[in-house]
Amino acid sequence: MIDHLFVADAAWLGADDLAGPTAVGVCRDEISWIGPPSAAPPAVPRTHLDGILLPGLTDHHVHTALIDPAELLVAGVTTLVDLGGTPDDLWPLVERSRNDPDLPRIRAAGPFLTAPGGYPTQQDWAPAGIALEVDGPHSGAAAVESLLPHEPITIKVALNSEAGPVVDDATLRAIVHTAADHGIPVTAHTQGPGQTLRAYQAGIRVLAHTPWTETLTDDLINDLARSTTIISTLDIHGWGTPTHERDTALRNLHRFHAAGGTVRYGTDLGNGPLPRAVNAREVVALTEAGLTPVDILHAITSSLLRPGVPADLTAVPADPTTNPGALSRAITIHKAVMRGIR
Repeated sequence: MIDHLFVADAAWLGADDLAGPTAVGVCRDEISWIGPPSAAPPAVPRTHLDGILLPGLTDHHVHTALIDPAELLVAGVTTLVDLGGTPDDLWPLVERSRNDPDLPRIRAAGPFLTAPGGYPTQQDWAPAGIALEVDGPHSGAAAVESLLPHEPITIKVALNSEAGPVVDDATLRAIVHTAADHGIPVTAHTQGPGQTLRAYQAGIRVLAHTPWTETLTDDLINDLARSTTIISTLDIHGWGTPTHERDTALRNLHRFHAAGGTVRYGTDLGNGPLPRAVNAREVVALTEAGLTPVDILHAITSSLLRPGVPADLTAVPADPTTNPGALSRAITIHKAVMRGIR
């Protein structure tokens, strides 16, 4: 069944270049059909789109309490991954985003897990409830269990030895193993000497930031590349002004990507003067780290255009397989059009 057809002169379907004229059929909030416009079912309402049709875009690291998520939806970012928020505010927002046409889809980790007095509990910006403090393996496992009813997309652990104490190895392993028992990955903020290695050895397979406080060894880079995803967040270091931390992060990410590691686009939105859209500076930094335009498209999209996936449709004014800067001018298509129809 198709409620509406969206037709574009070109679309990105996951290959190294664009497909030609493409029609996407939507039923409610899911893609139900895709093919050339000439093969589309007749007598179905259709909208012709200006620009290149893309899947919805994802920012894999945001803090929704510090931004207006609706601003992102307008700019083509249809999914946000919140990596640290207060439960009383965050979980109701996640639930509301499931049905609110004015919000992007929000997935969340919930509060940080950290050592007593650890990051971010002592930060000026951190509200009460932003973290669960755990003081041993049993406490760590119990903290994970307490989050399960909210269906977190990941568990976020703070390993920031520059800002306070960090959990010990036994506690870290208990957190990872308990989450794994429920099919949930663990994401770590690693900051300070040796913290990325500790995360890897404990079984953590997502890094919330490209490590920037140390140059990772070749052995660790290769180990990470085989099993770990890194969320980029390169632009938080200077916001366009060169810094030592940005240079270190760029070198680490360049080597990680060259070794075959998986990179995801993420900005840490809410942390400083970052644009409420696809961040053009982050995209430029990804090219500096060696990602091709198509690599960047894979890093910023959570799924390809195909039947059975959410109908998160966006459009850009130029070919992003040759000009990734076009992503910073993305607009969301499906929710805007369907809201008007309904």
